[in-house]
Amino acid sequence: MHRYIRLLIMIFYLSCSVIAQERTDSVFPADGEEDLTVSILTCDPGPDVYELCGHAAIRIRSENMDSVWNYGIFDFTSPNFIYRFCKGETDYMVYGYRFERFMPAYVRRGSRVTEQVLALTQEEARNLRKILRTESLPENRVYRYNYVRDNCATRPWKRINQASGRGISLPDTLYFPTFRDEMRHFHRNYPWYQFGIDLVLGSGLDYPLAKDEDTFAPPVLQSKIAEGKIGDQPLVSQTNVIFPGFYDATLPPTPWYMTPMAVGVVMLIISFGTLFAYIFKKKLWKWWISIYFLVTGIAGIIVTFLVFFSEHEATSPNLLIFWLNPLQLIVALGVWFKSWKIPLGAMAVYNIIEVLLLTLLLLTPLSSQVANPAVWPMLLSLLPLSATILLSQNKISSKSS
Repeated sequence: MHRYIRLLIMIFYLSCSVIAQERTDSVFPADGEEDLTVSILTCDPGPDVYELCGHAAIRIRSENMDSVWNYGIFDFTSPNFIYRFCKGETDYMVYGYRFERFMPAYVRRGSRVTEQVLALTQEEARNLRKILRTESLPENRVYRYNYVRDNCATRPWKRINQASGRGISLPDTLYFPTFRDEMRHFHRNYPWYQFGIDLVLGSGLDYPLAKDEDTFAPPVLQSKIAEGKIGDQPLVSQTNVIFPGFYDATLPPTPWYMTPMAVGVVMLIISFGTLFAYIFKKKLWKWWISIYFLVTGIAGIIVTFLVFFSEHEATSPNLLIFWLNPLQLIVALGVWFKSWKIPLGAMAVYNIIEVLLLTLLLLTPLSSQVANPAVWPMLLSLLPLSATILLSQNKISSKSS
């Protein structure tokens, strides 16, 4: 519960910051010939799910100005924010404000903040400041956020490249082979969060990454910038730890018995228990059949919405829609009614076929989508449950004849 309270506090803080920035920070000293220093700020991951990949921003300072340009601002109070966010209409904003207002949130949570001073010429630095000022104007500041392609790390990096008159290059080494692998690294202590991502995001996360595509996570961008070149010289002229942090600000690993895999194994055991209870004791555990298919049906509504209606590019295609779809609600409700014999039998046959189909599709070396390991015991639970439904329907048919 404390995570959600902290999320609400952060949302309130950001909303208040937006209002205050409009009043006090939207105007910096006029352009002049003062020397500018440009740097990338990288904030280590925090405890909440939206902080797990860290954060990045641009810092520009001179004798008369010390500013941060932040592409991670959103307006939670905008109309239908949650619905539009789920649909993929993720509108974020860029704001410039004073550096001293940037640090308190990261000091409170204990995350390290590192500054990499870039070896830009004064002309390049002024070009960048001009680009940022133009982009932060009210008519320009909103952009369509994309978690892996256009976010708080990729967009500042693009603007730095845009402002530079020289070629900027990062090392060719890829830290992670796919977007999903990179997410799993940063979400490793949050298995339920990653499990949810693996369910709703399909094959768009699993193609081999090209050069620099792994820099969507600020810590990866930080590591690559440290080895980058601008022209024929190092890109970073100086590295400063502005705040060392108190500890690893993320939460400790989830105990194994509370992970999705543990829950999946329990589900599989109960599902086989349902089959054995019917075979040997003629008891139909309707309660478990109804719970299982209610959960998968509700999850199916979410997956179906994201596949067919969301603008998030990675939600479609998603092979798991063969399993997680609203049709499962037929079983959740129909198991309580004897008159639902035909649709229940049809759904049982469909579920057996879909287990075999998904197993074939997801395990083939040519599969374009990688499933979370915890999916397998949950998916295989369909086999004993569907067999139980078919056996019970056959008994009903025998009594009817």
